[in-house]
Amino acid sequence: MNSKVFLVVRILLGLFVLTFGLNKFLGFIPFGEMPEAAMNYFGALTSTHTIKLVGVIEILAGLAFIFNKFGALMALILMSVSVNAVLFHATLAPADIGGAAALIVLNILVLIGYKDRYKDILR
Repeated sequence: MNSKVFLVVRILLGLFVLTFGLNKFLGFIPFGEMPEAAMNYFGALTSTHTIKLVGVIEILAGLAFIFNKFGALMALILMSVSVNAVLFHATLAPADIGGAAALIVLNILVLIGYKDRYKDILR
């Protein structure tokens, strides 16, 4: 991947997850209407403080991508959040899957950008 394209994708993903990670603590982006099953699931994540853990991971990943420190590691860790976001929206709130789809596409592109760092692990 071209280094300038990778830089743009990395910064874009960093800003994306940093914004949504901070939103989990500050609540500046309102949630729209969700189906009852999605609200129940999200309520369970909130009541067990799991959503705050996801927010911390997103904030750390966003900062890692923006400052280009530990980005390869955070891209791997963030992939679990990305997959879960896509599965949540695909099964419980399919009308709002756009953001989750953008997240996983950007995450995959960042993983591809860091592919040289994973060669020893995958060998």
